[in-house]
Amino acid sequence: MASNSTKSFLADAGYGEQELDANSALMELDKGLRSGKLGEQCEAVVRFPRLFQKYPFPILINSAFLKLADVFRVGNNFLRLCVLKVTQQSEKHLEKILNVDEFVKRIFSVIHSNDPVARAITLRMLGSLASIIPERKNAHHSIRQSLDSHDNVEVEAAVFAAANFSAQSKDFAVGICNKISEMIQGLATPVDLKLKLIPILQHMHHDAILASSARQLLQQLVTSYPSTKMVIVSLHTFTLLAASSLVDTPKQIQLLLQYLKNDPRKAVKRLAIQDLKLLANKTPHTWSKENIQVLCECALQTPYDSLKLGMLSVLSTLSGTIAIKHYFSIVPGNLSSSPRSSDLVKLAQECCYHNNRGIAAHGVRVLTNITVSCQEKDLLALEQDAVFGLESLLVLCSQDDSPGAQATLKIALNCMVKLAKGRPHLSQSVVETLLTQLHSAQDAARILMCHCLAAIAMQLPVLGDGMLGDLMELYKVIGRSATDKQQELLVSLATVIFVASQKALSVEVKAVIKQQLESVSNGWTVYRIARQASRMGNHDMAKELYQSLLTQVASEHFYFWLNSLKEFSHAEQCLTGLQEENYSSALSCIAESLKFYHKGIASLTAASTPLNPLSFQCEFVKLRIDLLQAFSQLICTCNSLKTSPPPAIATTIAMTLGNDLQRCGRISNQMKQSMEEFRSLASRYGDLYQASFDADSATLRNVELQQQSCLLISHAIEALILDPESASFQEYGSTGTAHADSEYERRMMSVYNHVLEEVESLNRKYTPVSYMHTACLCNAIIALLKVPLSFQRYFFQKLQSTSIKLALSPSPRNPAEPIAVQNNQQLALKVEGVVQHGSKPGLFRKIQSVCLNVSSTLQSKSGQDYKIPIDNMTNEMEQRVEPHNDYFSTQFLLNFAILGTHNITVESSVKDANGIVWKTGPRTTIFVKSLEDLYSQQIRLRQQRAQQPLQQQQQRNAYTWF
Repeated sequence: MASNSTKSFLADAGYGEQELDANSALMELDKGLRSGKLGEQCEAVVRFPRLFQKYPFPILINSAFLKLADVFRVGNNFLRLCVLKVTQQSEKHLEKILNVDEFVKRIFSVIHSNDPVARAITLRMLGSLASIIPERKNAHHSIRQSLDSHDNVEVEAAVFAAANFSAQSKDFAVGICNKISEMIQGLATPVDLKLKLIPILQHMHHDAILASSARQLLQQLVTSYPSTKMVIVSLHTFTLLAASSLVDTPKQIQLLLQYLKNDPRKAVKRLAIQDLKLLANKTPHTWSKENIQVLCECALQTPYDSLKLGMLSVLSTLSGTIAIKHYFSIVPGNLSSSPRSSDLVKLAQECCYHNNRGIAAHGVRVLTNITVSCQEKDLLALEQDAVFGLESLLVLCSQDDSPGAQATLKIALNCMVKLAKGRPHLSQSVVETLLTQLHSAQDAARILMCHCLAAIAMQLPVLGDGMLGDLMELYKVIGRSATDKQQELLVSLATVIFVASQKALSVEVKAVIKQQLESVSNGWTVYRIARQASRMGNHDMAKELYQSLLTQVASEHFYFWLNSLKEFSHAEQCLTGLQEENYSSALSCIAESLKFYHKGIASLTAASTPLNPLSFQCEFVKLRIDLLQAFSQLICTCNSLKTSPPPAIATTIAMTLGNDLQRCGRISNQMKQSMEEFRSLASRYGDLYQASFDADSATLRNVELQQQSCLLISHAIEALILDPESASFQEYGSTGTAHADSEYERRMMSVYNHVLEEVESLNRKYTPVSYMHTACLCNAIIALLKVPLSFQRYFFQKLQSTSIKLALSPSPRNPAEPIAVQNNQQLALKVEGVVQHGSKPGLFRKIQSVCLNVSSTLQSKSGQDYKIPIDNMTNEMEQRVEPHNDYFSTQFLLNFAILGTHNITVESSVKDANGIVWKTGPRTTIFVKSLEDLYSQQIRLRQQRAQQPLQQQQQRNAYTWF
């Protein structure tokens, strides 16, 4: 996460540089608001949302909204409409308005206008502000009054405001429910107004009694007004109310199924299907076996493809949830619940080969989900049906490059990945089908199929060297033109080739790829293929591709970035020459690798910019360098048993000191240092993991594997040499049972298990330190380094971006100046913050709460030392706050009893939805100068004056004695 701490523009006194920027921007807009030209006024109003995005703190937002309220009060209706749109766009900033009363007072004054349009805009404005003024009785009264207006525009605005206030306020919802009911049932109310009033009832979910009365009214409406529009609006409102109140969801499912089954109107059936889909997504656990059975019967009986498609989409949604297990659960005494004999399976089998692609896709998805979730032995027929259905759909859609066909193909390919993961024995046939179809498919379909192949092969090692020939033939055929699809296909197919060749690429394969890239590809395609090679561990190929790109970039930052990637690939390539039992060559390989890594880190540092500091990349590479140096040091330590054996008196020294390990000589202390070093590296990898809030799961797993490598070696040193008696292997025993999501992880887990078995077999068998022990450690290091390092996505690309901006109040005019506080008073430190997101907020994880830690340290004392309780000497506080609309605020009360300059540090970390704490930052520092209060100063001066005559008298007495 990018730490982006800013100076506060919330200071009570004094302004920082950013404050001037915000103020000048606001003054510029204020100048536009005061202009006599309507166009300039409107332009100034519509620029306010951009200002709120740039400076999202309350002091500016409060001032800006008060200015907008003034414009709303005195401007014409068009300006009021512009202010309304700005308010609706800036909904997340409304709670930052500090003077809510004054703001609402200026807005509300327009409600008494004689112009019904002005009143209507004011009502919509009040409705938009419902989240911050839910219990304003004057607003409630105005809305109720305006519902009886004779002007249609004003009534529609009152309906909008009533809906918004009903969602926020229980009192308003209870009060307005009867009024809405009377208007809907009244004969004088036009039908189009009734249709607008009915959706307000969806917000009557604040308590059970209110929800029940709203349901009764809706039930009457559905019965009393059988026209299509009324039934559709009433049923949909019914569904939304049930989804919010949760109590009546099963009844609502039954009601919708009843309309789907019995109502002859297609529009009503479509609405019922749409609402059933909504309930299937939101509350799948409330669907009973009977509900699914009725839906299957309706789908089997309907002659209309559009309705069948809708019903199957509901069933395909349910088939991926807990509802499918309820459907196939065997009730005692009822043996007809077998998956093979159910209507759901019958329906899916019928639809798999339907001439409508959408129906076929949903049928295949239902079959796939049943096959994966029902873990029964006799599902061979279902498995075959699913595979055959997927194959036919693949053949059908791969020949068509229309958007509909591509969407259907994506569904089929997702089902293939899910089937291969859930039923691994089917993966080989699925992969062979994909490879066969690749040759005849359209380019757009080929790209999707390559993604599918790579996804399956990452999870299961199903792409062998035997299939590499087909892929290479295909690679030669494609890429005849430089279109975007061809470029994308080159990248996708190269990824599959890298996954298929588990070890180093052969010379022929590299030659074919390079030849194709030279003929038709652009630089961006080459970079993407090189990036995939780095992810898959094909560093020799990646190095050559990065080298070819160095002269094709215009920016020196890009040049240094590519140069660093080339050096890292070269460094990892040096480690491919490692051989077991050959420790001297291992040392030279590591030394050579370190040389290129040091070159690479220098280039990487040069590639970083203030806007893109590359902090994760630099830290990851530094840790890799330190890890390689630690490995090299451990091998040298192991070799020192031969080059510097223990002295003859080592046994006597060991007996004298009572430490049996001392008989091994200096190697025992060196081993202890190595173990501590590996534990320190593991701790640093843990810190990097905690700082990578925006990283994808594969990158985080990669960091975790590096940490486990360090812990494994430190455990091996402890178990073999330092403390063989107390070494335990139980906590490491379950390592191999975890499911590996990539070939790199599989190979690393295999190495871990092998090393642990070797260590366990040697443990307590030989007295430490023997050559067997040192050989075991060296072989473990070589085995770990022989697995090519994978540079995961976050090293190259950040898909999620989250940053926290903090503002402290009070804040000094100049950051170097301290804030003055008297020592008998406490400082109220207000901490405000804004969570800022990139283009894809919450892609991998979301912020649940922000943890703010405030600590103070004494920098320099001034005045005399007093005996002060230890509690008053330091401040160490922590608070958790939950951001609302990406904004949070809290206060700390700090004590500075000791005179002098104190350094206050505010550090933030975040907690995600899973309860994991991430040390994301930022870290902000301010200085406080604690001054002596006036009363204490006077007392001290009096005491000093009183002591001076006494001291002089004592001096005279001393002279008289002499």
